[in-house]
Formats: sequence, structure tokens, C-alpha cells
Amino acid sequence: MPSGVARSSYYAWEASEQARKVRERENLALVHEITVIHVASTKTHGVPRVTAELRRRGRLVNHKRVERLMREHGIAGHSRRTRRRSLTRADRKAAPAPNLIKRDFTALAPGLRVAGDITYVPTAEG
Repeated sequence: MPSGVARSSYYAWEASEQARKVRERENLALVHEITVIHVASTKTHGVPRVTAELRRRGRLVNHKRVERLMREHGIAGHSRRTRRRSLTRADRKAAPAPNLIKRDFTALAPGLRVAGDITYVPTAEG
């Protein structure tokens, strides 16, 4: 028995060895199912979809367990990144606005030189 460990803790750990082995076999079977679902989805499904598919197949499993097993075995879903696109198109023929400030942002009094970018403000015209 290791030193520094309570006798009851050691015997409790030793008694639970069989349960740990059973849990490990269940985890390996679950990882196989997760892998099958992941490959069938062309490796795009992540934890929520894999968990939902397992539940549809009658496997009652927690999403945290699925997440842990996927992380431990290097299984990851692919997420599409949504890119923000401007809804307006630049008029290539239009002349650019004149640069009146010429990068000199100092002002003698408040409110004399105001600069900003308002292209993100939605308007009725687009």
C-alpha cells in the first residue's frame, strides 16, 4: 500500500478497478460510434450534432462525455466561419472624398474637427 494514502481510500480504489475497466470498454465503444457518425458527416459534425445523433440512435449520453472523448481522441468538427460582407458596392467611377484634415487631428476648440467612419451605419438607401 502506498504511503501517505488512507487505508480506506486505497481499498476503495482497488475495489473500483473492475468498474474502471468496464467504463473504459464503454468509452472505447462510444468513441467508435462517435467516429462512425463523424466520418459519415464528412468530418463536419461537432459535439452538439454528434450528441444529438447518438440520442437518436437510442444511446443516452451526456454532451460533456462526448466532448471529452472527442477531445481526447482528436476528433473535431469543422465550423464554417461567417464572414461579414458589406451590403453596398463601392462605386469605382466615383471620385474619392477630399482629405480635408490631412491627418492633423489637433483642434483649437472642441467640435472643430470631427472625424469618424460611418460606413457601418445602416440606412434606408443601403
